[in-house]
Amino acid sequence: MPHATDPSVTSPHVLPLHKAVPRLVKDPVTELARMGVEARGKVVRLDLGPFRPYLISHPDHVQQVLKTDWTNFVREGMFWRPVQRVTGRSILGEGDGWASARKILQPLFTARYTASLAEDMADIIHGCMAELDGYARAGRPIDGGHQMTSIVNQAVIKVLFGGRISREVAERLQPEFATCATSIAFRLLVPFAPYSIKVPGDRAFLRSAKKIDEIVYPLIEQARRERPHSNEVVSALIAARLEQEGEVDLKQVRDDLVSIYGAASETTAMSLTWLWSVLHDHPEVNARLQDEIAGVVGGGPVRPAHMERLPYLRMVLQELLRVHPSAWIIPRQTVADTEIGGVRIKAGSQVLVSPYTTHRLPEFWERPLEFDPERWADERSARRHRYAFIPFGAGPHVCLGQALFYVEAPLVIANVLSRYRQVLTNPQPLTPVPGASVRPKEKLLLRLEPRR
Repeated sequence: MPHATDPSVTSPHVLPLHKAVPRLVKDPVTELARMGVEARGKVVRLDLGPFRPYLISHPDHVQQVLKTDWTNFVREGMFWRPVQRVTGRSILGEGDGWASARKILQPLFTARYTASLAEDMADIIHGCMAELDGYARAGRPIDGGHQMTSIVNQAVIKVLFGGRISREVAERLQPEFATCATSIAFRLLVPFAPYSIKVPGDRAFLRSAKKIDEIVYPLIEQARRERPHSNEVVSALIAARLEQEGEVDLKQVRDDLVSIYGAASETTAMSLTWLWSVLHDHPEVNARLQDEIAGVVGGGPVRPAHMERLPYLRMVLQELLRVHPSAWIIPRQTVADTEIGGVRIKAGSQVLVSPYTTHRLPEFWERPLEFDPERWADERSARRHRYAFIPFGAGPHVCLGQALFYVEAPLVIANVLSRYRQVLTNPQPLTPVPGASVRPKEKLLLRLEPRR
């Protein structure tokens, strides 16, 4: 560690209590991003009274925290406790639990394996359009967020969990996960609040976590009684745990399943929710996207083979992930004293990597607040810093669900846009709400008009 007089040691950009708190109370997601942008990617220390985390946004610093020095930045501490109350110790944890879960689950989330699921995924998503047809014929608007979450939920449940979960059970599971994801917002914003007292969101969280267990544990018990028979996730998990440990730890399998469900569904559902507002605000993008899909898909069903012929759709998805990444913060806790960007950081400190901030740094993105799919043209994106775009995190803890996202999300969009013109009936500015992921506070009501 350099001496205090070493010129390489610098001070962080400090945001004092009287400036930081009002901004974070007003709009935590947007204001946190602005704090990083105002500091031009420099390490920011947020003075929040008894709690003083460091905001990390420069791609070089992101690379250090998530990749090159990742063992010194662990998923522990006050920011992870709210999440791990529902996910437990599995793929979203740390240490042996994470290592064993990743060894088991990684083969089920490779690009090759998820591509093998694409045909089944396409059939399921196509089947979901029948429900939207009913709304379109009746001229009734849909809740865009709810419908996108429902479609993603059905696809994830059927493809990853086989026939073990019925549509009725899946519909019960979905809102409980949504409640858990949103009800932890207060604890993420006030992470030092003791768990001995109830804070806003706690009661709703605990009710939903209990209901998740009531659904998931019987599923595991049933699978354990049967002989594992396929590569669907429940059977694969039980078979792998038996081989690895000689017995099935029901709590461990439960933690694995809950973590998988979140990784496979949350990012896709939230990205698709934001999409409809983006397309309303950018009619030229909407028109080009619909023209591309119509020219490739025509009037027939959408198949995975169509996807490689839809380059603009891929560009729109990339830009959607840049502007509206699901993760607004990626918390870490330092194990040992270290330096980031010349700033000394003590062991035990909380470090917040912010994709929402990194994706808005003008030093790495031209016109960062504009939605511009053209920035993803091959020759332009190839010159970008590798860690300037981190919607799925990076390094050994990168989100396993990213390969599934690139299979599922394009199929949903192509199915909807090949069949309907969508009209946002309640256009309005959307407020990003913090939680396990970022979702809009307001509902998006869409009227679907059948394409001729």
